[in-house]
Amino acid sequence: MRFEGKKVLITGAASGIGRATAIRFAAEGADIMIGDVNEAGLRETATMMARAPRIQVFDATDAASCRALVEAAAVDGLDVLCNISGILKWGSSLEFSVADFERIMAVNTTSVFVLCQAALPHLIKSKGNIVNTASTAALQGIAYTIAYSASKHAVAAITKGLAIEFAAQGVRVNAICPGHVITPMTQTAPPEGLDWALVMRNAPKLLDGSCEPSDIAGLFAWLASDEARKVTGSLFTIDGGQLAG
Repeated sequence: MRFEGKKVLITGAASGIGRATAIRFAAEGADIMIGDVNEAGLRETATMMARAPRIQVFDATDAASCRALVEAAAVDGLDVLCNISGILKWGSSLEFSVADFERIMAVNTTSVFVLCQAALPHLIKSKGNIVNTASTAALQGIAYTIAYSASKHAVAAITKGLAIEFAAQGVRVNAICPGHVITPMTQTAPPEGLDWALVMRNAPKLLDGSCEPSDIAGLFAWLASDEARKVTGSLFTIDGGQLAG
C-alpha cells in the first residue's frame, strides 16, 4: 500500500496504459482522479479499480480544460501527476498535414506542459512528483511518425528541464519511454505504401518483447513511490530491448 493517503491524478485513463496505471495505483491505496476525453472509457476504468476514483472529462487540446482538471484533482492536495494522455498517427512526411502535426503536438506535448505547470504549486507543497510518458520515439528516429517523435522528444526535454528547475523545492520529475505496448492506440494499422522494413528495424529484441499496459503501470508506480526518492530527471526505457542495438 505504497500510496495510502496519497492524492494522484492520472490522465489518459480511459484505456491502455492510463487505465492500467489507475488500476495499479488504486490497488496500492491511492486516492485517484482520472481524466480523459472519453467519459465512457473513464467510467469503465472506474469499475475495474479497487478504490472508486473521481472522474473528470477533459480536453488535452484546451489549456483551460487541463488547468481545471488539475484544480479539481488538487482540492485536498496533490502528491502525484501521471501524464499519460497521447495520440499517434502514421504517415509519409511528404503528405502529413500541418493540422495533424499541430494536433499531435497539442495533445502529447503542450498539454503535458500545461498540466505540469498547473500541478507544480501543489506538488511543491506536498514534495510530490510527476511521471510523464515519453516513448522510445523520444530517443531515436522512427520513420513515418515524425510528429509523434517530435512530441515525445519534447516531453523528454520538459521532463529534464523541470527536474532541474524544481529539484531544490523537493519535486521529482521523471518520464517513461515505452516501446511497443499493446493498446488501442498502437493497434491502429498504418496506411499502406509505407516501407515497413524501416519501421521494423526498431522492433523489440526479446522473444515476445511487446509490453502489456500493466508492465508500464508497474514502472509508473515505482517511479512515483518513495522507493524512487533519489530519482529525478531520468528517462526510463521499457521496450523489450528495442533500443539495445
